[in-house]
Amino acid sequence: MREAADEVTYGATHEAAQVAQVARETLPSGESRTQQDLLSRTALGVFRLNGQFLAISEELAKPAGLTAAWWQVLGAVLREPLPVAGIARNMGITRQSVQRIADLLVAKGLAEYAPNPAHRRAKLLRPTEEGLDAVDRIGPGHAALAARLAAELGDDAFAETVRALERLATALDALESPAPSAPVPAPAPE
Repeated sequence: MREAADEVTYGATHEAAQVAQVARETLPSGESRTQQDLLSRTALGVFRLNGQFLAISEELAKPAGLTAAWWQVLGAVLREPLPVAGIARNMGITRQSVQRIADLLVAKGLAEYAPNPAHRRAKLLRPTEEGLDAVDRIGPGHAALAARLAAELGDDAFAETVRALERLATALDALESPAPSAPVPAPAPE
């Protein structure tokens, strides 16, 4: 057991030394590599969290007869019906994958398409009573996991984690917006 703890300590110390070294390196433009390292660490952390949340969601959804993906799409329309494109935009996934899942949910009787007063062809997806019941069956396991996570992190840190992730998503949305175009330099005379 002591050897495992020593390996973890060495690994953490070694990683910290590597991060410090990267922070001292500079790009040709003179900018610090620290920002680049932070971006990489953030992305890797989010990828890991995504995998963890998918595995947890599969386990929570299974007793209700759902998959994590079905739960995700149903969850997107619990408050209000949305068109497939709106669900995809809100969830950050492709319209095609949402369409495939929405069609499966409708075929299983867990959701239904409704007319969209704003757009004749883009129907709204909404849960059926059976779909709402399935999501309700997830509730107790979801509540238990939320309580365990709050106990592990502490309520204030849990809330700050949510705020930090929301700020990160908002910042990335802003980066996706078209930036003002810089003037294109005139070609050099020949």
